Amino acid sequence: MSVTAQARHIGAGAVPGMLATLRRGVQFSPELRQGLGVTLLLAVVATAGRIVVPFAVQQTIDRGLRAPGGPDARAVSGLLVGAAVLVALTAVCAFFVNLRLFRATEGGLATLRIGAFRHVHDLSVLTQNTERRGSLVSRVTSDVDTISNFVQFGGLLLIMSTLQLSVATALMLVYSPLLTAVVWACFLPVFLLARPMQRSVSAAYGAVRERVGGVLSAVSESVVGASTIRAYAVERRTAQRVDAAVEAHRKAAVRAQTRVALTFSAGVLVSGLVSVMVVLVGTWRGANGHLTLGELLAFLFLVQLFTGPVQVGTEVLNEMQNAVAGWRRVLAVVDTPADVADPGDTGVLLPRGPITVRFDHVSYAYPGGPTVLHDIDLVIEPASRVAIVGETGSGKTTFAKLLARLMDPSTGRVLLDDVDLRRVRFSCLRERVVLVPQEGFLFDASLLANVRFARPQATEQEVRLAFTELGLADWLDGLPRGLDTAVGQRGESMSAGERQLVALARAYLADPDLLVLDEATSAVDPATEVRIQRALDGLTRGRTAISIAHRLATAEAADEVIVVDAGRVVERGPARELVAAGGVYARLHASWAAAASR
Repeated sequence: MSVTAQARHIGAGAVPGMLATLRRGVQFSPELRQGLGVTLLLAVVATAGRIVVPFAVQQTIDRGLRAPGGPDARAVSGLLVGAAVLVALTAVCAFFVNLRLFRATEGGLATLRIGAFRHVHDLSVLTQNTERRGSLVSRVTSDVDTISNFVQFGGLLLIMSTLQLSVATALMLVYSPLLTAVVWACFLPVFLLARPMQRSVSAAYGAVRERVGGVLSAVSESVVGASTIRAYAVERRTAQRVDAAVEAHRKAAVRAQTRVALTFSAGVLVSGLVSVMVVLVGTWRGANGHLTLGELLAFLFLVQLFTGPVQVGTEVLNEMQNAVAGWRRVLAVVDTPADVADPGDTGVLLPRGPITVRFDHVSYAYPGGPTVLHDIDLVIEPASRVAIVGETGSGKTTFAKLLARLMDPSTGRVLLDDVDLRRVRFSCLRERVVLVPQEGFLFDASLLANVRFARPQATEQEVRLAFTELGLADWLDGLPRGLDTAVGQRGESMSAGERQLVALARAYLADPDLLVLDEATSAVDPATEVRIQRALDGLTRGRTAISIAHRLATAEAADEVIVVDAGRVVERGPARELVAAGGVYARLHASWAAAASR
């Protein structure tokens, strides 16, 4: 896959229609269809039960209160008891419709939420970086909640309203085809305008869902970057950014609700007009002996059963647009190709042991930018310790990310033991290769849990041994609660250097065959750096180790130095020989030495 495809913005492209989105959503969440036939049957019974009241009213008046021989108390009592039993049955059916629909919805949307969340982790780091974090979070949280609210409540109302509309129309035709025609003639313009109105509302709610992601992004960045915000005294500017996101959401929500209000008001207006027309025409028909009083009253009840679903259905359809907009955003994540894909069962499992690394004419360019690595062609022998050095922006970190397969090269191949990384199973790759970045990320848990993250089955004794062999036992013993020390969110209860110590212990416990260190000691003090460097000598012994070097000590400790300049390998060899050669490395070495002597 091309780099442009890798970095394409999630959700870009043609917007699918409402029915296509609903169809795709149900396909992804098959639980929504489980037992649907029984649920619809119960819904039919529950809806049919609603005609009991109009029918009972008509029969009570015409056969009970206005019976030829006078009011018939027995007939009235029988009709009322029968109506009560049928209404109770209707209530029971409605309860089970709700229960079954809620269960199916929760199961289906749990599948959707989990699938979307897991797919986010299957995307490359580059693809994730094209989407704001807050927007990604909103897609698997608030957007799915919007779908849940509609399917559980609006979906039920939509089903019941559709059935109720059909049943009411059928019974109205039995009582009076003319009055039924009057009702439909009044509502026909509403039905004809429904589709363009729904498209307008759909576009408005799509904007609302986008603004929700903007609000979450602005708020989350403000919380995470609180220390930087205070350090540069930009609280007001940050508050203005959050306020702008909130205001944009407010305006989008008001626009959407205005369109909803117009649609709903049109339904209310027509409903009132229908009642007036039915009374006028019905009274005229009754005066001519074509309609009894009971039939007219029953028809008016049926009109209420007809207009109710129209008004509710209009509102529900508007809510459905909100849900469909959320569904589109979630499915856009799911449908985004996993550009750094796991070959799965068809992939290769590499045997354990020191790894040979080969870059076979590798080039890489970030989307919309220049090429940052140019035709890298080199071999790193197994069990060797190599330092990659170069000026800022020379492509060193890109080299490391390609090696750990956080992204794939634009051209060429990265091979481990002569196997293309794209063919190696992730389960094997993540065991064989471990990347320790410049900033160690810690989870909101204990120190023990964070180190054990590399190997969950490791015992507490094995974790302590890892710290001991790294020369960090005294640091661990100096912590208030030792391995039970809470590190806080993102490890913020610890200093940057301490977070890096934990990250190194985690990598040590993982016991990889290829260790990639993106200047993992850059955040520690000089004394700790010496201790860590000594420990890393033992850690890297017997395995292939590649360090992205920003410091002189890291380069000098390596067996070999590879110098990258402007995305090209320009020098290679032992540090002493490169210094004597007087090239790029000699210049870097001189600047490091000058900085160290100050």
